[in-house]
Amino acid sequence: MAMRRLTAAALTPRALPPCRRALCSGAPLGPELDAAVRDVVCSGSGSLDEVGSRLDRLGVAVSPALVGRVIDSCRESGGVGSGRRLLRFLAWCRSKDPGALGEGALDRAIGVLARAGDLTAMRIAIADVEKDGRRMAPETFTTVVEALVDAGNEDEAVRLFRGLERQKLLPERGDSVRGDGVWSSSLATVQALCKRGHAREAQGVVWHHKSELSVEPMVSIVERSLLHGWCVHGNAKEARRVLDEMKSAGVPLGLPSFNDFLHCVCHRNLKFNPSALVPEAMDILAEMRSYGVAPAASSFNILLSCLGRARRVKEAYRILYLMIEGKAGCSPDWVSYYLVVRVLYLTGRIIRGKRLVHAMLENGVLPTAKFFHGLIGVLCGTEQVDHALDMFRLMESCELVDTHIYDLLIEKLCRNGRFELGRELWDDATKSGLVLGCSEDLLDPLKTEVFRPACPAQRLSPQSYKRLTQRKKITAVGAKKNTATTASRKK
Repeated sequence: MAMRRLTAAALTPRALPPCRRALCSGAPLGPELDAAVRDVVCSGSGSLDEVGSRLDRLGVAVSPALVGRVIDSCRESGGVGSGRRLLRFLAWCRSKDPGALGEGALDRAIGVLARAGDLTAMRIAIADVEKDGRRMAPETFTTVVEALVDAGNEDEAVRLFRGLERQKLLPERGDSVRGDGVWSSSLATVQALCKRGHAREAQGVVWHHKSELSVEPMVSIVERSLLHGWCVHGNAKEARRVLDEMKSAGVPLGLPSFNDFLHCVCHRNLKFNPSALVPEAMDILAEMRSYGVAPAASSFNILLSCLGRARRVKEAYRILYLMIEGKAGCSPDWVSYYLVVRVLYLTGRIIRGKRLVHAMLENGVLPTAKFFHGLIGVLCGTEQVDHALDMFRLMESCELVDTHIYDLLIEKLCRNGRFELGRELWDDATKSGLVLGCSEDLLDPLKTEVFRPACPAQRLSPQSYKRLTQRKKITAVGAKKNTATTASRKK
């Protein structure tokens, strides 16, 4: 009788562990078991060989839903350190039930690995897809190509495209006509290459697929992509050639294309011929108007940025004045004012810059917090702390004050020994309910080291600055000669 009770108790469902019961019955996984599986794959420790054994001990029932949840968890965690473990999990699922992965599981895994930057695991997964004779989804292929190009492997991206084309495994859309995979994949490859400035490689892809890319709207997209690629690369000559071809072919040109070309020409002149910045930029802006494209504030901001970097203050101020007067065809935005005021501050024209800021507010141009962050940072960096406090009060009147600016000013004031003003700002921020990132120890003179210059600042005349620069060059050349002489003696 006792033996019969024991046998009956042993056969009841309660006697089976919950994990083993899920494996035998195929019931849905509980939250705890699901979390345990995701922990093993996405954030588990140990070697790759332990993944399968740990999953076996959990007694997991393989299903497409489980595979999808694990892939989503790896995507949410960023895939950092879990790429190989995800591949091992998929191999384990395939060994348990070849049909449990579903149609798009491996494709989704490739997308997760590409976004995480785990190129080695991504290559292994792509090799498995090619071995099975499957096609990647168009979105996955685009993500893979962009990941390879962003990692500096543009040649590998082109080889992948040509290898899939040779095997006739290029991705195709479900409702597309025959040949859709060639032009859509080649277009994705060209755009990914041009985005990083690899226009020459993109031009090779276009040349090999002229028949697929020679009809609208592919022609316009390809030409605009090539123009952008040459501009990012910095080759103004090739960019001009593509631009002229587009104009002669009647390809519609918009503001982004002209801005790309303007950016390329301005940065070339900034590097080699700063005197040609304004003349050549004005020629391009006139060309835009003749083509029916009105320049915007973003177009002039490209020129103002380069003029500021070249410290050509008068020309930058004149361009901004033309925009304010309405003679440039567009009004300035806060970025335009910021670029000019910044170069005024950097060259010591503080009062003029402050007047320009007040004029901006009077003209109704509303700045953002980034406008004040940049200018206050410049003033603090050039040791104009009092003017930085004036800008801070102006920022308060615009109701744009945030934690970042309090941290910057409090630390700067305390490092300069002005602890009372630092304490006032600290109390003001505390009353406003802001949580500061800097430590309260900054307000203690016994704990904060005050910056004291070794010698008083001297304002150099242009002639003295030139002599100092020449002296430094001569010293540097002498040091190089001594180093070369010492190296030759050792040989």
